[in-house]
Amino acid sequence: MKKKSLSNHIENIIKNFNFALTSNQKNIIEEILTAAKKQRNIFSCGNGGSASTAEHLSCDFSKQACSDTNLNIKVFSLNSNVSLMTAVANDISYDDIFSFQLNRFGKPNDVLLLFSVSGSSKNILKCAKVAKRKKIKIISFTGFNGGKIKKISKYNINFATSNFGIVEDCHLSIMHFISQYIRNINFKSNKKMIDARF
Repeated sequence: MKKKSLSNHIENIIKNFNFALTSNQKNIIEEILTAAKKQRNIFSCGNGGSASTAEHLSCDFSKQACSDTNLNIKVFSLNSNVSLMTAVANDISYDDIFSFQLNRFGKPNDVLLLFSVSGSSKNILKCAKVAKRKKIKIISFTGFNGGKIKKISKYNINFATSNFGIVEDCHLSIMHFISQYIRNINFKSNKKMIDARF
């Protein structure tokens, strides 16, 4: 593996991030806002570092994005219920930890946000298949070449690098951009707005 200078490393990160930002972000924001205003459920999930992003999204969309707005976003991380996840993993299969929940709680026209660096994790793919069957809209955030998830998503933002850490960082950043932007365009008080423009 060829060593890169720090400046080249940072330049590569910014290049990947800027390229990914040109695709689908406006459509994704509109999809999330439509779901929020029609009181539909928004689900999120991921594995490893992506699990923490799914959890973080649930927090920021529920609290930060709704503060000083008329929004009441119904967002749920499928990573949150550890008891249920481990029961499904133990009694059925680890591949079913997300799909089991989505099958129980998801409804047509809900939104599913998937975070997967490889885009091919079995439990993520199984969750996406349930979403397809139940007519739940799939939005994915991936790395590498996007994997199988990219192909079956309604909208996808892909960071085309094989560096897991960089992809996870980019996913977290785009989540912050989206949640803050949603708050700003729905802001209704005289309090200082967050500078989160695209």
